[in-house]
Amino acid sequence: MKKSQVYFTDMRVHDEGLAEKLVSLAKRAGIENIDFTGKFVAIKVHFGEMGNLSFLRADYARALAGLIRSLGGKPFVTDCSTLYVGSRKNALDHLDVAYAHGYNPLCLGCHTIIADGLKGTDETIIPIDCEYVKNAKIGRAIADADIVISLNHFKGHEATGFGGALKNLGMGCGSSAGKAEMHETEKPAVDRDICVGCGVCENNCAHDAIHVADGSAHINYENCKGCGRCIGVCPQGALHTGEAEGCAILARKIAEYSLAVCKGKPHFHLSLVIDVSPCCDCYSTNDAAIIPDVGMFASFDPVAIDVACADMANRQPAIANSLLGERGGDCHHDHFHAMHPVSDWRAGVKHAEEIGLGSTEYELITAE
Repeated sequence: MKKSQVYFTDMRVHDEGLAEKLVSLAKRAGIENIDFTGKFVAIKVHFGEMGNLSFLRADYARALAGLIRSLGGKPFVTDCSTLYVGSRKNALDHLDVAYAHGYNPLCLGCHTIIADGLKGTDETIIPIDCEYVKNAKIGRAIADADIVISLNHFKGHEATGFGGALKNLGMGCGSSAGKAEMHETEKPAVDRDICVGCGVCENNCAHDAIHVADGSAHINYENCKGCGRCIGVCPQGALHTGEAEGCAILARKIAEYSLAVCKGKPHFHLSLVIDVSPCCDCYSTNDAAIIPDVGMFASFDPVAIDVACADMANRQPAIANSLLGERGGDCHHDHFHAMHPVSDWRAGVKHAEEIGLGSTEYELITAE
């Protein structure tokens, strides 16, 4: 199999700023070969949950949107709303957060659209007939776009090991029903030796699936959607991802949803391995970065760029005062498995390769 090309540059600057350097990297990787003339271009980003500070600054999206406009395209930044209780569960609240974080027309020079509508139900069904997903439920504005550009913040994730291009595309572009379909096999468990029955998980569950009784949380798995919100908000760390196979299936479903998003249209991917927090930007806070900032990556292949980012991240030393440092990250070959032992990030990229979305084999090209 021919290796995919992944372009890389570090975070050092000389005659240009970081946002301009991202644009230069995109050009070096060939983004100008896409015909943008008169096309609607979805720039898929994660706006970050209110209170989280590790999400990508809007400056990067603004520079990218400017490039796309200069090439004749009609860019908009976009995301779909969440399953869980939080600040991004519907389009109005989601836009409030996006605007507060700089993702607004005044700052960006383009519009911000919540792709799955007011309540997360505006979706397009895209047939893919894969192993786990037959008909993917994708936010309509993303499905209607002529071109998809994923702008990814690379970070850890408690169920999939890390979140990068595939996570941004697959989970991020699913409607509420699509997210529920992906999460249905990945349910949390309660460690009753740790749980103190504080009720934080119950208060944060959007699906009436958790109740505290007899001093401990109890999960109603018939109601549980597997969104993982309870895991992130538990102050005791008493909730954790369930079985490893459930996490692997989640990662494979995300790969299949990514295939649906990219199906039949040009797509291009940019990932920034900076502020690498141990968990997703979906939480209303973020822990200390686990490794030093690495740099920016660009590729036409979402699989190759994820593998390249993971490989480069795993070569970095663990920051001592971080979750990875506490768990002896430098003693392992895989930082993400060290932090989240039940996860296996390779499950998603391998499956994505098997279904023809991209290649796990890549050539890393350093761009000045």
